[in-house]
Amino acid sequence: MNPNVDISQNKTLLWLMAIACGLCAGANYYCQPLIASIQQSFQVAQSQVALTVTFAQVSYALGLLFIVPLGDIVNKSKFIPLLMFGAAVGLSICALSNSLTMLWIGTIITGLFSVAAQVLIPLVTLAVRPEKTGETVGFLMSGLLVGILLSTSLAGLLSNLWHWNVIYVVSAVLMLVLAVLLKRQLPMVNTSTLRYAQIFASMAQLLRQERRLVYRSLIGGCAFASMSILFSTIAMLLTAPPFSLPDVWVGILTLVGVFGALSTQWIGKWADRGHNLVLTWMGCGILAISWGLLYLGGQSLMSYALGYAVINLGLAMVHSCNQNVIFKLNPNARSRINSIYMTLYFIGGAGGSALGVYAWHHGGWPAACLTGFGLVCGASLMALMDQLGQKQPATTH
Repeated sequence: MNPNVDISQNKTLLWLMAIACGLCAGANYYCQPLIASIQQSFQVAQSQVALTVTFAQVSYALGLLFIVPLGDIVNKSKFIPLLMFGAAVGLSICALSNSLTMLWIGTIITGLFSVAAQVLIPLVTLAVRPEKTGETVGFLMSGLLVGILLSTSLAGLLSNLWHWNVIYVVSAVLMLVLAVLLKRQLPMVNTSTLRYAQIFASMAQLLRQERRLVYRSLIGGCAFASMSILFSTIAMLLTAPPFSLPDVWVGILTLVGVFGALSTQWIGKWADRGHNLVLTWMGCGILAISWGLLYLGGQSLMSYALGYAVINLGLAMVHSCNQNVIFKLNPNARSRINSIYMTLYFIGGAGGSALGVYAWHHGGWPAACLTGFGLVCGASLMALMDQLGQKQPATTH
């Protein structure tokens, strides 16, 4: 950390950064509730439109792997607004699309450059006092998670009121405004002297040297995979009997997850005080309990809503603890560390979505719930290995 920089008391800047995280992360989820409207607009097969969701996920993953590590070797205060400008360009292309191909191009550009949020988070760890790291990262994560939860609801609402492309117009304008504001206020921090080609060799070295990074990445990947089962099954469950909810109400129901997302600052504060281990196990326990509630939610909408809120709390707890651990491993490689962690995190998410669809088609909702619980057990196993690894003598790098 630059000893002359501490932004933990600059509430205006922290709010701007949290909003930017939410806007960047949410930009990849707009298309999910709009598939039917886009299909009607372009008169193409719904399966083709559904590929838009895949393009958003894949391009974001590529951005995590190939763009986020650059945050360690370039001036972050200029790099972040530049990425946000690129995301705004992608969103503008989506807004102006007159064909599905054009929408795909805009989606891919948006996905690649919306990883600005994952450069902002390592930046803030370098610009606050070490004892404030978890609390400050938690505040930014609240913005990011709330942005994801609100994105689908707002996209569906604006589509119902006007047109499916309105959310892209609004988002592009907000992205540009935030980029300008952040460019003026983001602090300067030290960067590495590595070259781009050397980044990936150093990332491989980090994986070999930092066992906690591997374990914590796998904990996060399994936990997010468990949550992602809901992403691929929620519409299939809630739009069919006995619920038969319209799409707009499915989107509104997901807002109960906001309470879990808002807890990340509190979780980060307790993690800063040395309670990471307890909070990690609490998070895994909450995830396990959530699947019991969600199983009952197959017949009870109240139980499903409660389970959805609880699983968001559990995931936020595990994710916040993971970040509190990994950002303390190597202060000079935080963007690379975050790239590794988030890449494995989203690989887990993609795998969880696929497993959810497979389980649904082969055993219905009970099979999907059992799969989700199994993934929580996987996260718990990795947490146990991480805990046991801490009891062994540390190796010298």
